[in-house]
Amino acid sequence: MLVNYTTKELDLMARLMRAEALSDGDLAMLMVGNVIVNRALGTCDVFRNIRSIYDVVYQNPGGFVGTSSPLFQSSSTTTEKNLAKRCLRGEYFYPATHALWFYAPGSNNSCKSTWYNQELAGRFKSHCFYIPEPGMCPELR
Repeated sequence: MLVNYTTKELDLMARLMRAEALSDGDLAMLMVGNVIVNRALGTCDVFRNIRSIYDVVYQNPGGFVGTSSPLFQSSSTTTEKNLAKRCLRGEYFYPATHALWFYAPGSNNSCKSTWYNQELAGRFKSHCFYIPEPGMCPELR
């Protein structure tokens, strides 16, 4: 397990993964899960004092817009919790492998080359993923 978590935090993470990426499927939700785990592990940038899944989910500023989505409000399913557990156990999915940020620019728009001063790692469906410069966040390399 990469990050210690409570039952409540597992539910929060699964709900956030659903709220941020349900429309792009399980693989996209797993990639969002990678970003959540990376933020809990990273000791760089605005994540320096973020150490738990709860802290990641509710970080402000720098948090996730999905927390205001109706998809975030209801309890997670067993399937969604299992997806979250895969990320918490250390499964990674490119291009989110080392990503700390992502956003969805819209279907007809390309990804920006940088986001929050981080380089584009790649795109999966509607999500663009961004990684810190080498050496900036050594826990993620």
